[in-house]
Amino acid sequence: MRWYYTDWTYLLLVLPAMLFAMLASAKVNSTFRRYSQVPNRRHMTGYDAARRVLDAHGLYHVRIEHISGNLTDHYDPRTQVIRLSDSVYNAATPAAVGVAAHEAGHAVQHAENYAPLVLRNSVVKATNIGSRLSMPLILIGMLLSGIGRQFIYVAYIGLGCYLLCVLFQLITLPTEFNASRRAVAAVSGSGMLDDDEMRGVKRVLRAAAMTYVAALAVSLAQFLRLLLIIGSNNRRRD
Repeated sequence: MRWYYTDWTYLLLVLPAMLFAMLASAKVNSTFRRYSQVPNRRHMTGYDAARRVLDAHGLYHVRIEHISGNLTDHYDPRTQVIRLSDSVYNAATPAAVGVAAHEAGHAVQHAENYAPLVLRNSVVKATNIGSRLSMPLILIGMLLSGIGRQFIYVAYIGLGCYLLCVLFQLITLPTEFNASRRAVAAVSGSGMLDDDEMRGVKRVLRAAAMTYVAALAVSLAQFLRLLLIIGSNNRRRD
């Protein structure tokens, strides 16, 4: 008789979170495409919108560059450069204006030393190191625990490294939501778009925000799964 192993922790925890992440990704792409099809009435491009937000806050030194790809837009705090993608930089659509203003919002956060952004930037290096070490330490700890019970603590150290990734995703949420609120306020307050076009901006940014919620859900689900697996392995050694 052949027996097949079923990882119930994956099916019950990680798989639903991954499905949520896939739906969030599909939603942001479909929403962005929808509001990228019709030009805005004032012919305001993504570059124009970002530049206007930056200049309104005296951030004349922050540069805006074009970057290839789709939805690869980001603000680089190290070089103080906003990079806008193909569908945003020269595109005069509600979607492009919303995304560009959002990235400009990150630049304003950086200039104002917005606490969650400062905290996130301060843990980036530790998070990168933790993400690389977590799984090797967990696997080594669980394998060597058969030799000596004390090695299970190596696995728990790896789990602690993975927890840094979860905390990073958690810190990211207020940063992204705040940047979106700043973007909506800046675009609406300066009259870049009409009221009906603002609905597109809000929907695009709301859909984008859900991808960060989904990323946190995946990280948290994986952390709980690893915690259960390590704990189960430890109990079997008793």
